[in-house]
Amino acid sequence: MKRVAVYTGTFDPLTLGHLDIIRRAIALVDKLVIGLPTQSSKSPLFSPEERLAVVRREVAALPGEIEVRQFDGLAVSFASSVGAHIIVRGLRSGADFDYEDQMAAMNATMAPDIETIFLVAAPGLRSIASSLVKEVARGHGVVEHFVPPAVAADIYARLR
Repeated sequence: MKRVAVYTGTFDPLTLGHLDIIRRAIALVDKLVIGLPTQSSKSPLFSPEERLAVVRREVAALPGEIEVRQFDGLAVSFASSVGAHIIVRGLRSGADFDYEDQMAAMNATMAPDIETIFLVAAPGLRSIASSLVKEVARGHGVVEHFVPPAVAADIYARLR
C-alpha cells in the first residue's frame, strides 16, 4: 500500500521553514500531496493561482513524488479525497502545538483512518512565519534569510 500524506497551508509566501517540512515529509512517505486552500481568512499577498505556481516551482527539483494542488473545504476531507492516510503539520512553538493538537483531535473524530504527524521545525527556522516575512517585506526589510531567492524576488516585485 502506497503511503500518501498531505501537507496543507496557504504558503503566502512559501518559506524556508515550509520547504524544510516538505523535504522531511517526503522522506517519510511514498507520495506527498501539498494542498493550498482556495479560500483563506488571512490577507494574502499572492492569489491562489500565484501561490500554486510558486510552490510547484520550488518543489520541482526535490526528490520523491510530490503533487501540488488546490482544494476547497477541510484539510481532512482533502486528505481523504486524495487517498492520504497521513496529514503532516509543522510546529514552530508550543503555541503551534496547542492549536494543531486540537485540530488533530477533531480530524481524528471526523476521519479515524487519517493520522496526523507533527514535524518540529529545524531550530534555525522556528522563527519564520509567513505573516512576519510579509511584514518585513512591507517595511522594506530583507527577506532572503527566510524564503528561497526566487520567492524573495516575487515578493519584491509584488510590493514595488
